[in-house]
Amino acid sequence: MFGLFSKEVKIIAPVSGKTIDLSQVPDEVFAQKMAGDGVAIDTTGDLIVAPADGELTLLFKTKHAFAMTLSDGTELLIHVGLETVSLEGEGFEALAEQGSKIKAGTPILKIDRDFIKSKGLSLITPVLITNPDNLKNLNAVIGEDVHAGKDTVITYKK
Repeated sequence: MFGLFSKEVKIIAPVSGKTIDLSQVPDEVFAQKMAGDGVAIDTTGDLIVAPADGELTLLFKTKHAFAMTLSDGTELLIHVGLETVSLEGEGFEALAEQGSKIKAGTPILKIDRDFIKSKGLSLITPVLITNPDNLKNLNAVIGEDVHAGKDTVITYKK
């Protein structure tokens, strides 16, 4: 009965690329869902956008990742690439400010793909819900080519 009132929420692709199951990410923290549940995107784009409406609650000093809190309390973490924290911000440009209220599709980061790849780093980008215990029916879209700011990559019910 109470399920009638639950609303499906859609998280859109923060970057263009092909979606892959988290278990396929070559990093144990993400593959074993230690940092949260969701999907990863094998990135082909260089613009990272907000995957939903909410507040940009954290923009890492190294610009390799950011966190958002949605109005329903869901917390998202977008981690651009693997081991990219080692670049200390080089190859990343922040386009939004921490604390900003943002809409889905708002540009957050621009990356220099060639520079990051030249350092031997992967651009696989985990898109995580860090508090998944508060959700029902979390579904990730796997094996699809997605476009930043357009295609749904995760759905859940709150």
